[in-house]
Amino acid sequence: MNCYTLIKQKILTVIAELQKTEKLPGDLKLDAITVEPPKSRDHGEMSTNVAMVLAKAVGQSPRTLAELFLKHIQAFQEVRSAEVAGAGFINMRLHYNFWYLQLNAVLHKGESYGECNLGQGQAMNVEYVSVNPTGPMHAGHGRVAIVGDAMAALMEKGGYKITREYYINDGGAQAATLGRSTYLRYLEALGADIGEIPAGLYPGDYLKPVGEALAKNFGDIFKNQTEEEYLPFFQTYAVDAMMDMIRSDLDLIGIQHDVFASENALVADDAVERAIDILEEKGLVYTGVLDIPKGIEVDDWSAEPQLLFKSTQFGDDVDRVLKRTNGEWTYFAKDIAYHYDKLQRGFKYQINVWGADHAGYIKRMLAAVKAISEGSVTLDIKTCQMVNLLQGGEPLKMSKRAGTFITLKDVVDSVGKDVIRFVMLMRRNDAMLDFDFEKVKEQSKDNPVFYVQYAHARVHSVLRQAESQMGVIDESALKNANLSGLNSDDEIALIQLLASWPRCVEGAVVHREPHRIGGYLYELAAAFHGLWNQGKEDATLRFIVEDKDITMARLALLKGVATVISSGLHLFGVKPVEEMR
Repeated sequence: MNCYTLIKQKILTVIAELQKTEKLPGDLKLDAITVEPPKSRDHGEMSTNVAMVLAKAVGQSPRTLAELFLKHIQAFQEVRSAEVAGAGFINMRLHYNFWYLQLNAVLHKGESYGECNLGQGQAMNVEYVSVNPTGPMHAGHGRVAIVGDAMAALMEKGGYKITREYYINDGGAQAATLGRSTYLRYLEALGADIGEIPAGLYPGDYLKPVGEALAKNFGDIFKNQTEEEYLPFFQTYAVDAMMDMIRSDLDLIGIQHDVFASENALVADDAVERAIDILEEKGLVYTGVLDIPKGIEVDDWSAEPQLLFKSTQFGDDVDRVLKRTNGEWTYFAKDIAYHYDKLQRGFKYQINVWGADHAGYIKRMLAAVKAISEGSVTLDIKTCQMVNLLQGGEPLKMSKRAGTFITLKDVVDSVGKDVIRFVMLMRRNDAMLDFDFEKVKEQSKDNPVFYVQYAHARVHSVLRQAESQMGVIDESALKNANLSGLNSDDEIALIQLLASWPRCVEGAVVHREPHRIGGYLYELAAAFHGLWNQGKEDATLRFIVEDKDITMARLALLKGVATVISSGLHLFGVKPVEEMR
């Protein structure tokens, strides 16, 4: 339980006691009551809106009701002072010992500090990346991959049992186009002059090694085959080759999946038919003709009768096509089967992380999952906006090898795994992201990667310096340090910031927003750097002073800072550094 929840629980206990004495009515809605840090430390260290939330139901003004609560809050053993402010907030300042206990918890729990049990060990499937296997990953794919990976780590810290999954779109038109493109490169490897790559095929040089491998391993046995004869084999071979390339790209940024699910395997197993049969049994499938869409993009619209899902019964804008007029299942039908397959595997909690180009697909997917699971599945779909790659503020040129884009490997080779992961997670996933190769290499506070890593490295520099003067400082010495020497406003503020880490994690888990972690780490780094700079100007404020007890207390505080920064960086899949080069 984080320290803000602790105080909230005590306030809820007060409410229950007041209800027993009939000073408050019994049927109060308490969900909106919060205890949180105020926007300014001038207003205290914690603030609650309890009086403002309950005032209308109680029939009193917020300030009048706040005065009633104030007497009880002032009696909390953790609170040294409290006051009513503004429209009816109650602001609190807590005893230093309370904050020392929070720092002590950081030191004793280590990187497990901040973990919570919101998920209660329930199975959750996080599906992310799921790039069509038609070529190497580009920077936009990288953002989806990194956000999904951080999401999985975050939900794990939040108490869910996570399965990381990749859905391979190895069926349909794009896979067939890949097969044809690969066949062309195969002919080229055999010595044929293929000329310019025809429109509609994939032009990237990345398919040349695939064609060469086919020519080397199989000779010219496919050379004179018809498309009907060669395509099934070439499609499968090329998809496998592309998946090897994608796995290699993912490995560059430290991402491994637990499961790779195949679209073709689902279709071959008749999973689509079974899923649609379930919807039919529920009366949610019919044959009909959709109206001509007005202002809404509808895939596979046709004036002819088609098999349709009653998507509008579950919040969608229009009913959706399940089977094309040529008898083929739509991508949507196959996606319904895929999500039902996840449910059958035990995942009642599912998160999908998609590119922004799939945003228009969200309503129908939520509708279908709600229908086929009878509301038993909680599906959350997050989309990632585009990444603008810049060099000194100017758009970067495209990659010849990829044909139309800059590969993820190009980016990693230029700036490294940790930089790209951190930068991709600093903004909301649904906001555009500018990735400037010059900016991310700057060593300044304007570069969040450097600023946070520098804080962690600085702490370890101080700890090394302390050991060179005082001898080996073991963990137990810091855990048992007398913290009463930490009494300046900025030291207490830094402890309070550390104490808000569990609250930050909980908020990020509840809202499925990994970027909150990045904002917190930057704020924590800034607070630490500020304390460091004070020591440069005033020797008595340095971390290592003549008074050993004060030194040990300050080193314990720094250890807490390093522990939380390390915990946050590990959530991001970034290695905390102990020295800056």
